[in-house]
Amino acid sequence: MKKTDWPIRWDLLLRYRLIEIIALWEGRLTTNHICHSFGIGRQQASKDINTYLRELAPDNLVYNRHLKGYVPATNFRPVVTRGQASEYLDLLARQKHLSDTFESLNISLPDSTVVQGPHRVVEPDVMRAVVTATRHGRQLRTGYASLAQPATTQRVLEPHTLVCVGRNWHLRAWCDTTGTFSDFALSRFRGKPEAVRQRARHSVHLDDDWNQEVTLVLTPDSRLSRECRDIIATDYGMTDHRLEIRTRAALAPYLLSRLGIAVDTPHPDPLVQQLELANPEQVQLSNPHLQKSVKAVAGFC
Repeated sequence: MKKTDWPIRWDLLLRYRLIEIIALWEGRLTTNHICHSFGIGRQQASKDINTYLRELAPDNLVYNRHLKGYVPATNFRPVVTRGQASEYLDLLARQKHLSDTFESLNISLPDSTVVQGPHRVVEPDVMRAVVTATRHGRQLRTGYASLAQPATTQRVLEPHTLVCVGRNWHLRAWCDTTGTFSDFALSRFRGKPEAVRQRARHSVHLDDDWNQEVTLVLTPDSRLSRECRDIIATDYGMTDHRLEIRTRAALAPYLLSRLGIAVDTPHPDPLVQQLELANPEQVQLSNPHLQKSVKAVAGFC
């Protein structure tokens, strides 16, 4: 895609998204929201709102003189967002991080806090080499340590995708040592990796587990009372106590792990597990490596 093919400048798109998110989830949008979030003047912020209404969504917002701000119209329809609460909550989290870094920043969003866990350490040298090799389809030579092999071993990887799971990142790559596509935690690269000139021979199209999709059917833990199952079903927007999630087979173990679902040995307390996989046999048949992956995923063994 050429630059001229993109209909909205990136900076404008971010501001239009803020307009939709604040209006929909807070119920009142003012120019201050845009001014404080992007460091622009009131005149420019007002122009952004007017342009959004004129060119993208003429009927989405109505000015309320009593509230002195824009409110979502009864027929509001998201055009640059998906209209999901997670977008507003993600916005709160990002702005909170900015406020923590720049103490004087006032972004006029409601008080919120983000529970911060420890981050896995990723060195800049590692990230730069990984990005170069992945972006340009080249081999990556690096030292790597794992729980299965604590001593650092030299690997030749052929990466195709960076994957984020929660706040942890790993690299999906072909490994010449094992002769398989595997996942490599960025925090466990050792030394200074090198993206060499040699082209990768194993592209993403050869990664069967990556290209194969599976459907995970989630239900409330059957050991819970009916009342508790109803609550959990409502939490996740289930239909008839079932939620189907389509995902790549290679990513299914991470999704199950994040949801706290154990395939082999459920947590002894159903109030802790809350969810269960209703079709483990289908997933295991689709991806024979799933069982091993689910056990290893938390530590990238």
